[in-house]
Amino acid sequence: MSDAPEPVDPSAAPSWHSQSAEEALSHWGVARDGLALDEAEARLKRYGPNQLTPPERASVLRRFLRHFHNVLIYILLVAAVGTALLEHWVDTGVILAVVLINTLIGFVQEGKAEKALDAIRKMLSPRAVVTRGGERREIAADQLVPGDIVHLQAGDRVPADLRLFETKNLRLEEAVLTGESVAVEKRTAPVEQGADLGDRCSMGFSGTLVAFGRGAGVVVATGEHTEIGRISTMLGEVEGLETPLVRQMAQFGHWLAGVIVVIAAATFAFGYWVRSYPLDEMFLAAASLAVSTIPEGLPAIMTIALAIGVQKMARRNAIIRRLPAVETLGSVSAICSDKTGTLTRNEMTAQTVCTATREILVSGVGYAPQGQFSEGERDIDPDEDPLLREVLRTGLLCNDARLYQKGDDWVMEGDPTEGALITLACKAGMDPRLEGERLPRTDVIPFESDHRYMATLHHDHEGHARILLKGAPERVLELCSEQQVDGETREALDGERWHAAMEAVAARGQRLLAVAVRDTESDHCELRFDDVEAGGFTLLALLGIIDPPRDEAIRAVTRCRAAGIEVKMITGDHLATARAIGEQLGLGRDAEARTGHELDALDAGSLARVTEQTDVFARTSPEHKLRLVQALQQGGRIVAMTGDGVNDAPALKRADVGVAMGGKGTEAAKEASEMVLADDNFASIAHAVEEGRTVYDNIRKAILHMLPTNAGQSLTIMMAILMGLALPLTPVQVLWVNMVTSVTLAMALAFEKAEPGVMQRPPRAPDTPLLSGFLLWRIPFVALLLWAGTFGHFVYMETVAGVADEVARTVAINTLVAGQAFYLLNLRLIHQPVLPGGELFRSRAMWLAIGVLVLLQLAFTYLPVMHALFGTTAIGLEDWGRILTFGLAVFVIVELEKLVVRQVLARRRGVAPQAV
Repeated sequence: MSDAPEPVDPSAAPSWHSQSAEEALSHWGVARDGLALDEAEARLKRYGPNQLTPPERASVLRRFLRHFHNVLIYILLVAAVGTALLEHWVDTGVILAVVLINTLIGFVQEGKAEKALDAIRKMLSPRAVVTRGGERREIAADQLVPGDIVHLQAGDRVPADLRLFETKNLRLEEAVLTGESVAVEKRTAPVEQGADLGDRCSMGFSGTLVAFGRGAGVVVATGEHTEIGRISTMLGEVEGLETPLVRQMAQFGHWLAGVIVVIAAATFAFGYWVRSYPLDEMFLAAASLAVSTIPEGLPAIMTIALAIGVQKMARRNAIIRRLPAVETLGSVSAICSDKTGTLTRNEMTAQTVCTATREILVSGVGYAPQGQFSEGERDIDPDEDPLLREVLRTGLLCNDARLYQKGDDWVMEGDPTEGALITLACKAGMDPRLEGERLPRTDVIPFESDHRYMATLHHDHEGHARILLKGAPERVLELCSEQQVDGETREALDGERWHAAMEAVAARGQRLLAVAVRDTESDHCELRFDDVEAGGFTLLALLGIIDPPRDEAIRAVTRCRAAGIEVKMITGDHLATARAIGEQLGLGRDAEARTGHELDALDAGSLARVTEQTDVFARTSPEHKLRLVQALQQGGRIVAMTGDGVNDAPALKRADVGVAMGGKGTEAAKEASEMVLADDNFASIAHAVEEGRTVYDNIRKAILHMLPTNAGQSLTIMMAILMGLALPLTPVQVLWVNMVTSVTLAMALAFEKAEPGVMQRPPRAPDTPLLSGFLLWRIPFVALLLWAGTFGHFVYMETVAGVADEVARTVAINTLVAGQAFYLLNLRLIHQPVLPGGELFRSRAMWLAIGVLVLLQLAFTYLPVMHALFGTTAIGLEDWGRILTFGLAVFVIVELEKLVVRQVLARRRGVAPQAV
């Protein structure tokens, strides 16, 4: 047996699900009494342990140093070198601290791929029961080899991929691999070679759970060759994407670095060769110009704005694992969502009761016993409907599940379908305990895949006996000869009527159950198969059961679409179910849905076209989910992927924002994602998108505030050199303005609330530059205003008032800062006026920042120690009057500019100015 074939990757291995169990046993050279002990040891050496190989990881030092490779960091380091050359060590220390903080944040957040792989490895079963050498024994799961005979029972985690050769009511929970919400019934018969993963009923896959029954199988794949191992390999190969903000900041940094170098070099050359300034003086002037242009506080403000967004999202049950993901959410244009447990509750719900003559609909979602019964437009009282009560009682008593309340939640133990039947009866006011006492169970035939029904024998306290039957409709119909028409009347079974009802309910994506009843002798105390197979049952009803969408998910999908965000459902569940859920959510144009099989036949171009036209995808594998995310990204979309299973992890990592479920989600999904929803609620994503858009707006506001300030300072210094005047601002004074206004004024913008209508505008395109057309107008416009006031006031003080350089510089600095403070008020809203509706007074952070700035500037102007440090001096009330007048003028001019720009844009777009 030592010459057994080598195991290969599943993509090239035999299709075990389509081969018979005997062929699989023969392939691995093993009988049902298991491998010999020496052969098992030989195969372990040959094939290796049943575990996932950890990838090579970069060293801690290398990971840390990688985070310095960023243009903005380079700019900050240049600023630090500049201040060090000027021997302003405190400022050098502050700038280097900013660099270090940003680097540490990135370093700590890195490594999600490694953690995701670790989480998948932990899902492998630690122990396994095998037959070796003719004896059953328990071994460590990592000691399993191909050809081992493994035994499964309820509660076990499948330790490797198995070709099953023995099953007894075996049902496996495969949601982590396929997304299917109901445990899959397993059989030993082969299935078609092209069957989807969720339809391979002859296989047990590593990492899935045994929900019910028992079974045995031969190991056909271990470690990385298993389905879960293949996902782990895919996850290691998937490349994460830079966020739009990181891309835009890098582009902005390159652009800014080039501008700084050109301006500083040109100014140095002009001053030295044209104006004949001394070399050391021009070097300091050029350094001052460079420092004035660099927005030292921007990375810190960006980080703080993102961190504030994290805190706000956490209060709305959205936990952010990587800071840039906050802003990325604001630019999301497509959300790919898993169905089970994400858009739905992962709680089966009975929604349809079909009797011989009626169809009754049931409201309510999940296991909470809250809902109403209705027929057409008419509500039904179950107490006044004997047939309906008989149907509900049968489903309640022919049942082994248990439902109870735990805190505010309803908890179900047992089969989800049976749990739905208990909830259905409770909605009619039935008490499971009292009903069980009135009609106690005497005997039971449990559900088995061979006969596809469950039957229970009951006796009431008057001695009457009856058999209750529940199972697959086709099987139950075979055992029925009559149908119940109402509480009293029975008639011959109308098979055509029931088959039509089955097709209609199944078309809604609902799973079907039939319930029937038959009276029996009072002394009948033991229930045998022959008693049931004898037939003669009366069919009561057909029940339609589905895992329905959350009500809040329906509202969230509507809200996302109103915000210009496409929502696509990608699930491993059946096509009919997916289409039905999609229709209830408002997805699926004309109920169009596609299966994974259809996607396999498409090339990249065709797939991109299909993703444009289709919103519902069913029977998908991990590869399909990954391809769909990539197709959307190639179409220029920023994609968020939500999910909770191992099968979602590769697509979660590839997506621009991976969103995992915190409660029902697997650790693999959480570790591969940027955001975790603590309440497993799709609706929280809409809130997160709103917060992400707000964060991006606030970062733009910070840029709109800082760049005009820096440009105004640079223009002031350049004009002084061009005109041969003394420098209006010394390097140390430039640093004061930069650091103080960044810490106080610009920092306040990070705390701003959302602008009105933030969720009514479409997502911005991913290739939209950080400095768009409007910003490229507003920044130089305000920069010229600040330059005109600052430089003009300086020249006035020097030439007209004839004061000393220290007085003129102190007035110039305060003029610049006053202009910045008043301009901050304009930025409460970027485009809209701030006076109507009291918007100007809605931001406490702004007014607090201005108050702190006033105190700092008074200290800067009047404290002797500041005079010594910065070369300033006291100024008079007349000077303050001109300074404040200039600040007020900046505010009024910018508000007028908003009005004019909105009028122009409104005319171009043919809309009202209020809509701009």
